[in-house]
Amino acid sequence: MLLHLNLCALFLALSPLASIAAPPSYDHPSQTVLSQAASSDILLRGLPILGPDNGCSKTLKTCDWMAKIPDNTPLVRMNLPGAHDTATWNYSDTTSYTRYPGPLPPADLLRCQERPLLQSLNDGIRVFDLRSIYDPSSDTIGFYHSLALSAATTTMTDVFFGLYQWLNEHPTEAVLLSINHEGGRFSAKIQEMMYDIINSDAEKKYWVQTSGSLGTLGQARGKLTLLQRFTFDLLPTYKTKRIGIQLDLSDRSKAFEWACNPPKVFELVYNADKGLTAFIQSYYASSHPLTPTPPQYIEEKFGVTTANLGNATLFNPDQLYISFASAPAMIVLRWLRVDMSPRMFALGNGTDTPGMNQKLLPWLKARKGSRFGVIMLDFYDAVPGLVEAVIGL
Repeated sequence: MLLHLNLCALFLALSPLASIAAPPSYDHPSQTVLSQAASSDILLRGLPILGPDNGCSKTLKTCDWMAKIPDNTPLVRMNLPGAHDTATWNYSDTTSYTRYPGPLPPADLLRCQERPLLQSLNDGIRVFDLRSIYDPSSDTIGFYHSLALSAATTTMTDVFFGLYQWLNEHPTEAVLLSINHEGGRFSAKIQEMMYDIINSDAEKKYWVQTSGSLGTLGQARGKLTLLQRFTFDLLPTYKTKRIGIQLDLSDRSKAFEWACNPPKVFELVYNADKGLTAFIQSYYASSHPLTPTPPQYIEEKFGVTTANLGNATLFNPDQLYISFASAPAMIVLRWLRVDMSPRMFALGNGTDTPGMNQKLLPWLKARKGSRFGVIMLDFYDAVPGLVEAVIGL
């Protein structure tokens, strides 16, 4: 353990993450070896969430798709495909659930993706929905969904490091991280840990440092942009740095709207001085009774999703639109009553019950060239061409 810590400390001291892009000259070759060993060790820990990076073939149009878009393009005017509950791709019934007592639903009712983060990046995904949690057993922050840790040995820092590596190799691309805290009290200690991770000197070059607006693609290339869904209301008074945009609910009276989002647009003002608003459709809870049929769920969610996407094509070109095309969480909460996993919701049941993704693909293609904003998808890879339709390729 001491050797592991020393390697990581040496790696960060010799190369504060920037050396990945341009390795410095070392006085002794053993320092390079140790630096590479520490880097490999961090990536190995991140593997359960990051997955392997298998690279990009010359025929893969999605890997560096932002390269052809002008620098002066505002991010809010772009189409940005996203992965809802990104860290759930490797859930299984043998995943480390041991910290959470009581029965759990089957793993396939918690899994929302099949591909890891690095593969998703190569596939064209540029927005990641990450749910964080504090793990007291290791005094680290990891990732979480509903009732379970995504990977008990992988920390937030490990995952960020892997994203920095990918951005070094794809400097034309911009990645947005929607980060929320779930699963327990968000104490002052946890807030300070997250603040320090995002604002450490070693990591600043990889985060867009402006606050309150998303800016242009040129400003965001090669960097992460924070969509902050948690509050920093318990930080020490001297920790005042803010980056990205804040989509947290400091107004607790609106907590239900963001969490459950009835079938209407939820408007969240994230910069009152500049008049900047996010038009959000998450539709977390269905209005149907306890025993609806799968087509009823799908048709209802398809209607509210395309309504928000349609608004994005017509109105407020300088405002942010976020549409979740994922399954309503009430499907999971009623898993004993509704035989319908998020995968089945996304893909349907053959030709009799087309899923959300199958219904969404022709809708997007028919409106090629329109602005849709951010679209958060479940199992985006299971319907070929869906990401390309979002991007407009």
